[in-house]
Amino acid sequence: MQVHAETAVLLVLGAVAVIVGVRWVAGRTGLPAAALLTLAGIAYAYLPGPNVALDPELVLTLVLPPLLYSAALDSSLLAIRRNLRTVVSLSVLLVTATALLIGVGFALFVAGATLAAGIALGAAVAPPDPVAALAVGRKVGLPPRLITLIQGEGLLNDATALTILSVAVAAARGDGFSTPAAVLQFVVAAAGGVAAGVAVAYAVRPLRRLRSDPLSSNAVSLATPFVAYLLGESLHVSGVLAVVVAGLVIGHNNPSWASGASRLQTDAVWRLVDFLLEGIVFLLIGLQLPMVIRGLDQYDTSTIVTAAAVTVGVVLLLRPLWLWLTEHLPQALHTRLGGHGDGTPEEDGVPRLTGREIVVLSWAGTRGVISLAAIFTLPLVTDTGEPFPDRNLLLLCAFLAVLVTLVGQGLTFAPLVRALDLRADQADQARLRNEARAASVEAALVRLTEIEAQQHDDVDDQVIAGLRAQLTPRLNRYRRRLDLLQNAEGGEIPLSPQYEAALRLRREVLDAQRHELLRWREVGQLPDAGLRILERELDHEEGLLPARGPR
Repeated sequence: MQVHAETAVLLVLGAVAVIVGVRWVAGRTGLPAAALLTLAGIAYAYLPGPNVALDPELVLTLVLPPLLYSAALDSSLLAIRRNLRTVVSLSVLLVTATALLIGVGFALFVAGATLAAGIALGAAVAPPDPVAALAVGRKVGLPPRLITLIQGEGLLNDATALTILSVAVAAARGDGFSTPAAVLQFVVAAAGGVAAGVAVAYAVRPLRRLRSDPLSSNAVSLATPFVAYLLGESLHVSGVLAVVVAGLVIGHNNPSWASGASRLQTDAVWRLVDFLLEGIVFLLIGLQLPMVIRGLDQYDTSTIVTAAAVTVGVVLLLRPLWLWLTEHLPQALHTRLGGHGDGTPEEDGVPRLTGREIVVLSWAGTRGVISLAAIFTLPLVTDTGEPFPDRNLLLLCAFLAVLVTLVGQGLTFAPLVRALDLRADQADQARLRNEARAASVEAALVRLTEIEAQQHDDVDDQVIAGLRAQLTPRLNRYRRRLDLLQNAEGGEIPLSPQYEAALRLRREVLDAQRHELLRWREVGQLPDAGLRILERELDHEEGLLPARGPR
């Protein structure tokens, strides 16, 4: 037991070292960390020493809920609702079409394959994992709407895929298949998952009394995705959808449900959780290659090539075709179709996707660990005691679909976006943020005036004057930024030498304060506990400074 514990610790430490190292390389080269970690996992898999097998139940229960919940917290419920037609088209209809088309392809072209086994494979590889695409997309500055579509699709498609997979596995095992029963199962699982997610989200709301205790609030946040998932699964509905809905509702209401201190700490903890879990997930994908190719001796080369071609071909080709067809349906088939008056069609006030946007969204369909976890849940034998049909072949096809999209599309996604010059208008986004900042300061000044007029005995006029003296220069600074942003060209944020110099000066002043506090500690005038409190104040002040340029 002691040996196993030491080996596990060494593996974890090695994984963390590789994750940190790959992140450093990715930052220096611009290559996506997800693809590099997968290749690193493949390289390690063929080295002598212990390997790690993917446990699908462990992934679906312990890894998937926190990753989905964190992504949901970071998403916009309003933005997803505005683009709901496209999100549902990608996360439900496209996933279903992919599963069915791969199933039909297997039944027609792969010798001895069954429709149910093919649909099971299709369900596993149908849902894209947006982690890699989102990381690259944010880095290269994709427009907010594309980020929303990638996020929304990734949040909702797993529930669709896992439901289809369970139906297909039941049919392949000999339990029979009924289209009405399958549709009913999907509807019940989806509706029940949404209800479970909403119930968990509002069950967390009374815990607002923990606002004054960020540690307890953070513990509740970490436990929430597991509670939602387990509740959904115990009710035999979609636990995945329950996690997503809970995250979306809580993320939408976090400004009023949590204190500032809780939000700061929760954000930091979830960023660390994402960093480690995502890194381990991509390493795990690479580590599975030896296990996947084991047991393929029973298949001839033509069968393997045909099965891989059907799987990868449908995954790569159906997505762009689907996007193009759904965005170019006749106008009469779109509900409440309108326009801006410039000839640009739109649905519900949302413009249709352009050709460049369709290309980028098509290339954002990278598959990930959920596909492998799903395919590894296939049983070894059917209800009749016979081996599950073509299980080893299905494992290989799923792994190839993940590898081709994750490495191939992942490595080329950023160059494609740059080549298409499809970037967000940074100046317009900065302008909106500064308008909101100015509006919030104006609201604060109005409130100060109201308080002053009410003549509260417990409020000192000098305090009001001091607050006004702090807010007024800030409002003037935001207005100067807006004037600068009004003249922005090409969507780029204009750089002001005076503003950059002011930022450098503020950082130098903060450094001087830190050095003085350290000197006090070294000469014994300030205890470490007091130093940490004062350092935290300076850290919060520094955190308000933008990285570069007027934000």
